[in-house]
Amino acid sequence: MNAVILFRVDTTRRMHRYYRMDVPPNLFGEWCLMREWGRIGSTGQTRSLPFPTPQEAEAALHRQRMTKERRGYK
Repeated sequence: MNAVILFRVDTTRRMHRYYRMDVPPNLFGEWCLMREWGRIGSTGQTRSLPFPTPQEAEAALHRQRMTKERRGYK
């Protein structure tokens, strides 16, 4: 799976954000949904959520992507 990068830009509200998601394996044999978000051009925050199988991690990525797209990310 390639990384998914979403952007939300609204110049009237001075909003320039990004949201990046990926599903890599970790050192313990689990698959992690890695999320990074923040203002475009800055170092963002990161969070990792482990899953036992890659299918579960991919499903979580899909759910998170749908949520962000409903909020205006493209």
